Formats: sequence, structure tokens, C-alpha cells
Amino acid sequence: MSQDNQEALEEAAVPAEPAASQFKHEDQTEAWRTELVVAVDGPSGSGKSSVSREVANRLGLAYLDTGAMYRALTWWCLEASVDLDDEDAVASAANDFQLQMGTDPIVETIMVGGIDIREAIRESRVTENVSAVAKNQKARDALIGRQRMEIVSNGRRIVAEGRDITTVVAPDASVRILLTASEEARMKRRGEQIGATGDEDRLKLEVAQRDAADSKVNNFTEAADGVTLVDSTELDFDQTVQAVIDVIRTTTAQHHGESDKSNDND
Repeated sequence: MSQDNQEALEEAAVPAEPAASQFKHEDQTEAWRTELVVAVDGPSGSGKSSVSREVANRLGLAYLDTGAMYRALTWWCLEASVDLDDEDAVASAANDFQLQMGTDPIVETIMVGGIDIREAIRESRVTENVSAVAKNQKARDALIGRQRMEIVSNGRRIVAEGRDITTVVAPDASVRILLTASEEARMKRRGEQIGATGDEDRLKLEVAQRDAADSKVNNFTEAADGVTLVDSTELDFDQTVQAVIDVIRTTTAQHHGESDKSNDND
């Protein structure tokens, strides 16, 4: 990693006001004006990105899309002709590429080297190659470091989503959620997301391939100890958002109750 990049990452670790602190919503409570890290894990098509973004918006928190980080790195590797099968070359790119990601849940910012790549990272060539990058453990380690710094630099008031967030990136999060859904529901949502028009076999293959790739990194079918499972198969978008907020409310209430008891015993 270059000295400039190292200094930038170290500077990012200095606590700052959350990027989303300007937003207010009726779901906010006094209990959430302190540290609140919400980690949301789940497979492709579970709705974790859109749901997490809306939860962050409603609660006045920052939002971190870690999947977009892997897509941005994939885009950069393709642009720079980095051999995706070369583990060290991809890891080097992960350490050095000039990524700028905003954490505002309303205004998305994803830039590399000053280039806006919000649309480019959703293109098929990135989608088809992102798993090769995401399974590179050295590259993952580099991006995990960046993700943890983003959590800290946003005052630990953030909703962070992506695979292995609950178990690897932020196992100490205030609230940890595994958002899942049936394969059929995820396939339908994935089709709506990419604008597919009835190509069911292609969607099944894509979801199956993503499931296979994800399963090499984390278990997205069973919630780890301390992680709450939210199954959105029978829920619409608003119901899923509310279900996640309900988990946050319950978990934080339990946490504050345990803290009060601990203080009483002191």
C-alpha cells in the first residue's frame, strides 16, 4: 500500500459525525442517539441492500454497502487488466485502488480515481466476475480493513450490509441480523432488480451460482450465535424494513436493560 493510501486510511479511522446525521425520522429514539452499529448479512436477492438503506434512512444512520466495494474493485481490476486469477495482483489492487464511497443512505457515491462508477459496477461484466474477486482472501482482508474504518469514521452509527458482516467484519455490532428468503422469492427479486423479462432458467442459474460462491465465505442459511434471523419470503419491502427495525428495537431494549441491571449491581 502506498504511503498516501495508508495515511488516508488512518485518517478515515478518526471518529466523525455520521454522513446521515442530517436526516430525522419518527423511528428515532433517544436510545439510538449513541453508538448503534447494525450489521445485516444475507444471500443475493434477500433484499439486504435496499432494506438496509431504508432502515439507515429512517433511523438517521450512515449506510455502508460492502458488496459495492467488491464490485468497485472488480471494475477496477477489469479496467486495469489485472488478472483475476492472480491472487497477489488482485490483493495489491485492493490495497491501492483509489476508492471513494459515500455513506449517505439517500445520495449514493461510488467513485474510483475520480470516476463515477455507480452504474458501471452493475453491468454484466462486473456481475460475472465479482465472485472471483470476493473469494480472494487477501483482497477480502484489505477490503475488510476499509469497511471497519468506515464504521469507525462514521461514529459507529451505521447500517453495514454484506456477506460475513455479522461474523467477520463487525461481530461486535450492536445488532446483527441475517436477512434471508426462499430461493424462489430471491430469484423473483433478482429478476426485478436487473430488469429480467421471463428468463427463469438464467435467473435460477445466477442465484444458484451466487449461493455457491457465497457459501464458500459464510453460512447464509443459519444465523450464527447472537445473530437474529429475519425471513422475508412472505414479506413485502415495507414489512421487511419494519421487521428489521423491530429487531433493532428489541435488541437495543434488551441491551439497555442489561446495562441498567449491571449499573444497579455496581
